[in-house]
Amino acid sequence: MAIERTFSILKPDTVEKNKIGEALAMLEAAGLKPIAMKMMHLTRKQAEGFYHVHRERKFFGELVEFMTRGPVVAMVLQGENAILKYREVMGATDPAKAAEGTVRKKIGSNVGENAIHGSDAPETAAFEIGYFFPGYEVG
Repeated sequence: MAIERTFSILKPDTVEKNKIGEALAMLEAAGLKPIAMKMMHLTRKQAEGFYHVHRERKFFGELVEFMTRGPVVAMVLQGENAILKYREVMGATDPAKAAEGTVRKKIGSNVGENAIHGSDAPETAAFEIGYFFPGYEVG
């Protein structure tokens, strides 16, 4: 099995609900180890840059507003097949359709406020990790 790194954001709704510890415990229980972490309040420019791939979609403005309304927790997670494992523990984008025991099922409210973000491929993980954690910040 390959040791990988992936990127995670606990979104403003998770922070507002005081569910950081619960979400982190679920990630760690799945074998994902945080190797870098910081709490931050995204600026509009940071949110727009991070979600640039969605710029042409109808929900882009709403997504940026949501992601800038309060603090988030950005993390680099490491583990065996971390990207796939993380996608599984996150759950489906729509919490109503997410499997029982997933972060989105337990903490998310709806498609827009779904608790957590994660990389979907090695290339995405590399971009997202680099966006928030310059190389010297990740061991």
